[in-house]
Amino acid sequence: MKRILLILSLFTFGVTLAQNPETLKGTVVNAENGVPLTNVHVVNLNQVVGTITNEGGTFEISAQANDTLYFSFIGFKTIQVRVTNDMLKFQNTEVQLTELAYALEQVVVSPFQLTGYLEIDSKNIPVNTSRRYSISGLELGYEAGDNNPGAFARAMGSIFNPADLLYNLFGNKPKQMRKLRKMKEDDEIRNLLASKFDRQTLAALLQVETSEIEDILRNCSYSDNFIQTANDLQILDAISQCYEEYKVLNRNN
Repeated sequence: MKRILLILSLFTFGVTLAQNPETLKGTVVNAENGVPLTNVHVVNLNQVVGTITNEGGTFEISAQANDTLYFSFIGFKTIQVRVTNDMLKFQNTEVQLTELAYALEQVVVSPFQLTGYLEIDSKNIPVNTSRRYSISGLELGYEAGDNNPGAFARAMGSIFNPADLLYNLFGNKPKQMRKLRKMKEDDEIRNLLASKFDRQTLAALLQVETSEIEDILRNCSYSDNFIQTANDLQILDAISQCYEEYKVLNRNN
C-alpha cells in the first residue's frame, strides 16, 4: 500500500512539474540572411505574456510544452510556433521571419474632391458624425454610430437589454474572453497592440476571427468610425469594457 502511495505521489509531482511554465530562450533572425532581429514582439498566446528580442535578437519568455508563441515584427510576416519539449530542454531555438513584399498601388483621393486649397478642402472633407451618448447615473458613454433616428435607440437597447444581444458573442467564448484582463495587465502586449491596426494579433490572442471582433464592437454599440480608426489597444479596452458589463448583467439574470 505504501509503495502504491509513493508511486502516486511521484506521478502527481511529475505532472505538477510538467504543467508549471518554464523559461524558454531563443533567437529571432531574418530568414534571408540570418541577421538577428531586434525589437521583435513575442507573445505566448496560452500564458498571455509577452516580451521583445534584445539587440542580439534573443528573447526569454514563460512557456510550457504545447504553448503557442506569436512572433510579430514590422515588415515581416507574423508566424505562430508551437513549443516542444526539445525547445525547452535545449534552449537554442532559432525562429526565422520572412520579409513581406509590398507592391505600391495608386492612391485615389477623388471621393473627397480635394483641390489643394486648405480653405476649400476643409469644407469638402466629411466630419465625423458618430454620436456618443451619456446616460445620467452611468459613468460610461455609448457609441451609437451615425446621427440618425435609430442611433439613440440602438444605444439605449444595448444598455437596457444587452445580455440577450451579447450572449451569442461572449457566452460561447468564455475562455477566450477571460484572457482580456491578463492582456491588459501585460505591458509588452499593450505596447504591441498600441502600434497595430490590423486586428491580427488581437484575433490570435482571443482565438477569434477578425470579423468577429467587428461584430463584438458593433453589438457593443461602437460606431464604424471607431472600429475603422482605433488601434488594437483601444479595441482591446473597448471589448474588455463591454465584456465586464456583460458579466455583471449575466450574473444578475
